[in-house]
Amino acid sequence: MSKALVQGSQAFAVPVGDLDAYISAVYSLPVLAAEEERALARRWREEQDLEAARKLVLHHLRFVVQVARGYLGYGLPLADLIQEGNIGLMKAVKRFDPDMGVRLVSFAVHWIRAEIHEFILRNWRIVKVATTKAQRKLFFNLRSAKKRLGWLNREEVETVARDLGLSPEDVLEMELRLAGQDLAFDADPADDEEEGRRMAPAAYLEDQGSDPEHTLEEADWSEHHHRQLHEAMDQLDARSRDILESRWLGEEKRTLSELAEKYGVSAERIRQIENQAIRKLRTAMAA
Repeated sequence: MSKALVQGSQAFAVPVGDLDAYISAVYSLPVLAAEEERALARRWREEQDLEAARKLVLHHLRFVVQVARGYLGYGLPLADLIQEGNIGLMKAVKRFDPDMGVRLVSFAVHWIRAEIHEFILRNWRIVKVATTKAQRKLFFNLRSAKKRLGWLNREEVETVARDLGLSPEDVLEMELRLAGQDLAFDADPADDEEEGRRMAPAAYLEDQGSDPEHTLEEADWSEHHHRQLHEAMDQLDARSRDILESRWLGEEKRTLSELAEKYGVSAERIRQIENQAIRKLRTAMAA
């Protein structure tokens, strides 16, 4: 299976589904000379020439593979890392300015890494370990440091925090997150160890929603409270009942000023009537 792409006037087939064949194919494409690269980039930038953009992407796919291989230690498939990196490469080509005086690969590497970083953070764990920009930076730097040092002592924690402009507490928290593991809700049926079954969340987390007795009890209490509320409201005078309904029970809540104008009194007087009515309701419902 292959996907045909255009290289100059000839069709170039990039294999799909076979990673080794794909890598071999992209490495068979030569690196563009600086002048050719600038010419293609100008054609894309000035004329929106899709053919030029496609050729820029094709001849830089090898660099995506190189970057992606550096992230194999996260336990994610190389093919997925390459795919995400390719998205970063296409974003870089779209934004590349050939007059900046740098080669496309130098500009694109930051976009490639950014897409791979986002993919790793989305998929490395079920529970996200890093959500803010500072946490993302700490995640990748700290994981790299821990490969060399193992658990960090206080001095190493302070050094990492100082280098990244963070607090030691942030570093310690991320270190704990990195040390944690995802836990299946239920124990693996193939696991015969009693300890593993007892520690699985399914062993100690109760689903109240699946208990018919509990559901019926909640429904009865809800009905009881509604009945109490209506009975207590019926004990109020018409003005107090109208003020409460207008202030709290209607779809469009009315303000103190609106009700004051309606009854020809001050807003403060409406607030007093409202508070008195609420106290009467509480007393009646508590009885």
